[in-house]
Amino acid sequence: MKLLDIHNCETELSSSTENYQISTFREMNYPRPQLQRSHWQSLNGPWKFAFDDKGECSHPTEITDWSHYIQVPFAPESTKSGIGDTGFHPNCWYEREFETPAGEGRLLLHFGAVDYRARVWVNGQYMTEHEGGHIGFSIDITPVLNDSGITKVTVWAQDDPHDLAKPRGKQDWQLHPHSIWYPRTTGIWQTVWIERVGTTYIDHIRWTPDFERWEIGCYAVIAGNAPVSGVQVKMKLSVGERVLANDTYEVFNGEVSRRIALSDPGIDDYRNELLWSPEKPTLIDAEIQLWYKGQLLDEVKSYTALRTVSIQRDRFMLNGRPYYLRLVLDQGYWSDSLMTAPDDEALRRDVELAKAMGFNGVRKHQKIEDPRFLYWADMLGLLVWEEMPSAYRFSPKAVERTTREWTEIIKRDVSHPCIVAWVPFNESWGVPNLVETAAHRNYVLAMYHLTKTLDPTRPVIGNDGWESTDTDILAIHDYDTKPLHLAHRYGPEMKLSDLFDRKRPGGRILTLDNYPHQGQPIMLTEFGGIAYAPEEEPDADKVWGYERCWNISELEMKYAALLETVNDIELFSGFCYTQLTDTFQEANGLLYSDRTPKFPIEAIRAATLSGAGLCTPTSC
Repeated sequence: MKLLDIHNCETELSSSTENYQISTFREMNYPRPQLQRSHWQSLNGPWKFAFDDKGECSHPTEITDWSHYIQVPFAPESTKSGIGDTGFHPNCWYEREFETPAGEGRLLLHFGAVDYRARVWVNGQYMTEHEGGHIGFSIDITPVLNDSGITKVTVWAQDDPHDLAKPRGKQDWQLHPHSIWYPRTTGIWQTVWIERVGTTYIDHIRWTPDFERWEIGCYAVIAGNAPVSGVQVKMKLSVGERVLANDTYEVFNGEVSRRIALSDPGIDDYRNELLWSPEKPTLIDAEIQLWYKGQLLDEVKSYTALRTVSIQRDRFMLNGRPYYLRLVLDQGYWSDSLMTAPDDEALRRDVELAKAMGFNGVRKHQKIEDPRFLYWADMLGLLVWEEMPSAYRFSPKAVERTTREWTEIIKRDVSHPCIVAWVPFNESWGVPNLVETAAHRNYVLAMYHLTKTLDPTRPVIGNDGWESTDTDILAIHDYDTKPLHLAHRYGPEMKLSDLFDRKRPGGRILTLDNYPHQGQPIMLTEFGGIAYAPEEEPDADKVWGYERCWNISELEMKYAALLETVNDIELFSGFCYTQLTDTFQEANGLLYSDRTPKFPIEAIRAATLSGAGLCTPTSC
């Protein structure tokens, strides 16, 4: 019996037939791209759903009225979910049944993301609680499977819409979106899925490329009932038909940590063939097997890349060469589905559009993106700055929540070659008194150094925008839309001492006392924000933007003038334009919310690449 038979539901996702097939990664949009198994099953589609606004229920048996059906993984606030209720709903419940997949070993249940706090029951048995709305979790549900052939999953999602001490990013705490904040996302908003594994299996893989040593570091964690000794990991790395390594390693204490030496081709032409960059995103395929005394215990596929990012004096470096960053602010929202992409093709399309517009990267703003977006950025070649969604109140609870979730995020995403920078704070959100309050400064410093500890291979921007303490890149937000003002403020006649001691873009000092600029690269990481909103458009008076254009030709001219000016400023080692798409009341995208360009994409690309600031991977 399939889910749709059980629920007798009138609506279903267009891909529901595919969702219940056993499939391979490339055929079926495998939700965890860097640890792929050949057999898995999506649980996306119709689930029973109920609001519990008063919090009267604490156990599945107490839900007597499943009043709705919801299309997972879309949040109930979205129209794509089939509900579209944007009111305040602090508690909601989900439930569905599925055929238990046949096979031996363990059955794992995975949630991509549930906002904000989730409790899970399987076949009526309480399994786990997870807190953190931007990162997933997994459960071994093997102990509670029964002989009926049907498994039932129940989820209680709690998400206090007024809680400002939790990481919430751009989710509004008011009833209706205002200013720069958007509709809330409650409950399940990324893929739910299951997979069969053996009693001993590969649980986690971390890749660490070392360009200088021409090595790939691999750390693998083994879970389950592993024998004390004798377990081996076989690892094969290849690019196309070319095998780079084919080695076997012993497992000790449930893990393997090795540096895999690659044959250095010596000549730059051959070396460049293997390096990953936006211009040539070469991925290294990995086949990993777990063996014990001639018995195959587990087999997964993964990928990595040989690339390095670093800071050298005032320049960002990619693969040992200065590289000019041309980023666009990407908030990752869709009108009908909010933070959840309508489908995998939409994620790919966003990557393709950014590249077609001349950008070599995105700053994912106040959102931890679905791993499938990172996969397409890896595959197609787009740099990503990953930014922690902010809490808006400073408190011990906010510090604990943010630190815990940020640690989980880095662990999940650290192996993606597209990610080239981490951003734990934006514009002092959650730490509003950095200038006066030592605890706020210490928090930013602690997060900077924690991030550098968890991943010493990437730059960290401690507080993007202003009021910097320790940081690897000094990131400035300046929404002055007059090119001459920017040229004067940051041009060759400007003295750095004046910039840091007297100039205050956004009305805020750029560096805090005792944390002077020490030669780090300087980037303009938010600017532009020019809205297009003709007076005759509906709700034109509610449109947000730092400047407003009344016709498209005016927008095109202003974008071209701004980009030419910023590209010509030698002080900058890169920029990030605001923004990629219109996002609800923010009509300052280069694309409309449906991803249609506002003016010809060729003209956007020409303006993005204009000026003297353009650098290539081999020159700057």
